[in-house]
Amino acid sequence: MAHKEIKTHVSEDKKKALAELIKLSKENNTILLASIKNLPAKQFQQICKKLRGQAIVKVTKKTIALMALESIGKPGSQKLKDYVKEDVAIIFSKLDAFKLSGLLSQNKSRAKAKTGQAVNEEVAIEPGPTDLVPGPIISQLTGLGLKFAIADGKIELKERKVILKPGQIVSDAAADIMSKLDIKPVSVGFEPIAAYDSQEDKVFEDIKIDKDKILGDFKHLYSKSLAFAVKIAYPCKDTISYLIGKAGMHEKALSKLIEDSVKAEVFTDSPKPQTQQGFEENQIQGGQ
Repeated sequence: MAHKEIKTHVSEDKKKALAELIKLSKENNTILLASIKNLPAKQFQQICKKLRGQAIVKVTKKTIALMALESIGKPGSQKLKDYVKEDVAIIFSKLDAFKLSGLLSQNKSRAKAKTGQAVNEEVAIEPGPTDLVPGPIISQLTGLGLKFAIADGKIELKERKVILKPGQIVSDAAADIMSKLDIKPVSVGFEPIAAYDSQEDKVFEDIKIDKDKILGDFKHLYSKSLAFAVKIAYPCKDTISYLIGKAGMHEKALSKLIEDSVKAEVFTDSPKPQTQQGFEENQIQGGQ
């Protein structure tokens, strides 16, 4: 008895989406997977708009994304399939993976924190007047340990208070207070997961690039190396002005030291002034 061939139905929309992904993968050098979990729709649209002309963003079903990568047929592209998860955007670009990751880093924005969300940085409430009026919010402020007073019918915060440390989960009270004070402690955007370079047929992991942090680290290291170079008197264009200034300070210190030493020698060699008794004794001895 012959077995009937089972055919799966693929909708025209899915076929069209798959064909588009395959076309984009052939036209671009980089395929980057980025997490869009907890990314509000408004920020998503804003980032896509800013990337226009440099990258193309697509969000599709996991099965279609896997089929598109499968169609490339290279070993590297097959490795990228392991990183295809839910809430992931596929970004196509002619930029290399690290430039594209840096571009995503530059296009992040601040957003309000939601209950149950973890923060990546310290969140503090600064002192000063607010537009909050006394009411149920009083218990929330007290619960968070905030010190306040009522001035002209409005709540005035008296002291700076850290309400969340890096890694802590946002509570209902903290989320509500931050929302009312328009505090946006969360940086949202596309979070790079992994990228495929079609020219090298290679997958790059850990490609998150924080440009501001990297620049800050470079500045810190430069200041430390500059101080060390000046300390050991290493001459170069970056240290010469400091070395000349340092030499000038030493010259002044040595000059003063020599001047004080000369004064001390002159004082030691000069005859001691006679007292009245000594003068009279000399006169008596001279008379004898």
